[in-house]
Amino acid sequence: MKIHVVCGAGTSSSFVALRVRRSAAGRGLTVSVTAGSHSDLAARLDAIDVVLVGPHLADDFVAIETAALLHGVAARLLPETVFAVRDGEAALDLALDATAARS
Repeated sequence: MKIHVVCGAGTSSSFVALRVRRSAAGRGLTVSVTAGSHSDLAARLDAIDVVLVGPHLADDFVAIETAALLHGVAARLLPETVFAVRDGEAALDLALDATAARS
């Protein structure tokens, strides 16, 4: 599974991506997790399965989800608490649920 975490500038998404990678490894899952900004998302949609969107982009989520769906990519909005937690469990669960829903 290829997960891409998006935030406004790409900085905070890098922290979330690292935590998701660690959580996936802890569960024995093979995933690729990348991070980036909202502005570079369109260029990545053909290479990912799930996009996790930072909560501060909630106003843009419908547009992001619509663009993602056109490429067969599931999109989920991360909860406000995502930056406060020390692990990527909740974010990983969102990505796993998103791919399961598509099956």
